[in-house]
Amino acid sequence: MATIEDFKKIDIRVGTIVKAEINVKAKKPAYRLTIDFGNDIGVKISSAQLCQNYQCDELLQRQILAVVNFPPRSVAGVQSEVLVLAVVSETKGVVLLAPDRSVANGDRLA
Repeated sequence: MATIEDFKKIDIRVGTIVKAEINVKAKKPAYRLTIDFGNDIGVKISSAQLCQNYQCDELLQRQILAVVNFPPRSVAGVQSEVLVLAVVSETKGVVLLAPDRSVANGDRLA
């Protein structure tokens, strides 16, 4: 069982998607996202399989939640620096997690 101390090790922050484009190297449809996490963390890249529910233009300026302290990982030709968080629903597909009100980029989930 995970402890609260385990949870505290995961750094989950709010970021705003500033660029979204098709990841042409992905085997399953995915986007290459550029996400602004504010001054302390900066702009990071991620690959995310969101194509079923989202178009590139509707992702722009959307705030999301992401894990920012995992090591970078190569995903379908993209050096993914953060893990964008989403719910994977059997009936609805991949649905992004986000704050329900606008907050500052870089704010931490607690």
